[in-house]
Amino acid sequence: MIPIRLVVSLLSYPTIVISFKLVFTLKSHNGLSSFIIEGGHRLKGEITPQGAKNEALQVICATLLTADKVRLYNVPDIVDVNNLIHLLKDIGVKVTYNAPGDITFQADEINLEYLRSEEYLKRCSSLRGSVLTLGPLIARFGHVVLSKPGGDKIGRRRMDTHFFGLQKLGAEFNFDDENDIFELRAPKGLRGSYMLLDEASVTGTANIVMAAVLAEGTTTIYNAACEPYIQQLCHLLNHMGAQISGIASNRLTIVGVEKLHGAEHTLLPDMIEVGSFIGIGAMCGDGLTIKNVSIENLGIIPDSFRRLGVEIVEQGDDLYIPGNQHYQIESFIDGSFMTLSDAPWPGLTPDLLSILLVVATQAKGSVLVHQKMFESRLFFVDKLIEMGAQIILCDPHRAVVVGHNHEIQLRARKMVSPDIRAGISMLIAAMSAEGVSRIDNVNQIDRGYEHIEDRLNALGAKITRID
Repeated sequence: MIPIRLVVSLLSYPTIVISFKLVFTLKSHNGLSSFIIEGGHRLKGEITPQGAKNEALQVICATLLTADKVRLYNVPDIVDVNNLIHLLKDIGVKVTYNAPGDITFQADEINLEYLRSEEYLKRCSSLRGSVLTLGPLIARFGHVVLSKPGGDKIGRRRMDTHFFGLQKLGAEFNFDDENDIFELRAPKGLRGSYMLLDEASVTGTANIVMAAVLAEGTTTIYNAACEPYIQQLCHLLNHMGAQISGIASNRLTIVGVEKLHGAEHTLLPDMIEVGSFIGIGAMCGDGLTIKNVSIENLGIIPDSFRRLGVEIVEQGDDLYIPGNQHYQIESFIDGSFMTLSDAPWPGLTPDLLSILLVVATQAKGSVLVHQKMFESRLFFVDKLIEMGAQIILCDPHRAVVVGHNHEIQLRARKMVSPDIRAGISMLIAAMSAEGVSRIDNVNQIDRGYEHIEDRLNALGAKITRID
């Protein structure tokens, strides 16, 4: 049970209920896909995670830094990545598909006029990954124009860190407020600089690193993001001829070079998909093995699920999730209430809090989920409450989950996916629920998960896609 004083404290935020209801007053999604999910089926077998989405967006943009060929392996076949590849094709990058997940890029004939066109700006406005072209394009061509990028509806995702770092390297910044267009110029080239970032932004760090590798002199980035995907980007750039040291720390030193050359690079498995499969195994698994997960690059993800009581067995580089689990949420050593909260690496990635929250609905015990980095990511719990989950929504950042201990099964419902991670969380809830659920706008899930219904159906799920 939740201590009364905690519940009173958490319910002292008076404005939340109205705002949460407004978020789910959504228009119909004509022309988009939906999932029909028959719940209650147990999943069993082996599944292999796709290549990392966030790494893919970074290393694909890094191919803009050289006129030579760059070959990438384990590239995921997902909407966000494919849209970015199409964008690069449109600006003149040659793209060769060698095999599934094996793609060669060559940016030797970039159409600079297209980069200033209305069509290009419109494309960028609907693709969050387009922001990662800023660093490479300003470094190589001295000028870049970009419209305000789109992406998940999870609250404000400010870009100050990107522009602060690029300005420290000597870029001139201008923002057209009326048209939401950013412009950067570096007519005399970029110069290395020391900078202390105001936040450890992953995409901000990636953009600054990609710009700094071609800047004159030495750049030091302090409070840099150090996620495995940033590490992978730095390793690729070094293979291309860059000089980056301090990789895996929050202080990167970059000695600029005149030009980069081609290279080959293999992407890590997607840690968010690994975490999603752990959640599926805990909620509705009958013995699930997740293959080739790169355990050393998962950080505290497995232990975060273990804090909810989920049993995870490491078998070489695989994870085995035993079936039919009755898991109990831990307390802290001093007996205080368990809290799961996100933080920059090596803390817990915010992308997995939604999945952890869903898993907690069937645990024994209670947990406070604290989403610090985005103010809209917990809005989807409205639908979980309708499914019968016992969740106290405290404010836009915090929710208390009181677990059912598998004594009460969730009920099927119709839902709408507002973003990638909420969408997969709803899917996990629907697979464990009693009855037939429907999730609309699953194109959001497609942005981050490769052929997800086919892969889960192969394990025993009953998911049908309708258009």
